[in-house]
Amino acid sequence: MKKVLYTDFVTTETLVEELFGGNKELKKAITRNNLYKFWGKVCGEKFINRSKPYSMLGGGVMVIACENAIVAQELTLRKMQILVNLTPYLKSLKMNVKDLRFDPKKWEKLD
Repeated sequence: MKKVLYTDFVTTETLVEELFGGNKELKKAITRNNLYKFWGKVCGEKFINRSKPYSMLGGGVMVIACENAIVAQELTLRKMQILVNLTPYLKSLKMNVKDLRFDPKKWEKLD
């Protein structure tokens, strides 16, 4: 009986790259979406239904849509803590977010 060696493993990054044909914009969108999924764990239970990641701006700024100005103000006061909580997820996704911008005007556009 011939011994089978399983040494031709392919990394998931390679599979994703092959699947999307090297489309960098699509890969970025998927990575951002994965980051957005962790928002509830990062912001705290109080803000899960009152804020949602909206978009990314240049320079590593993440825009967060907020239900109203009060929520935006409270999240602004907790910005440093949120960035610290976000760090492990950013490292695992190899992303760079330097700042958060909380915007209640973007909430209306989510509906």
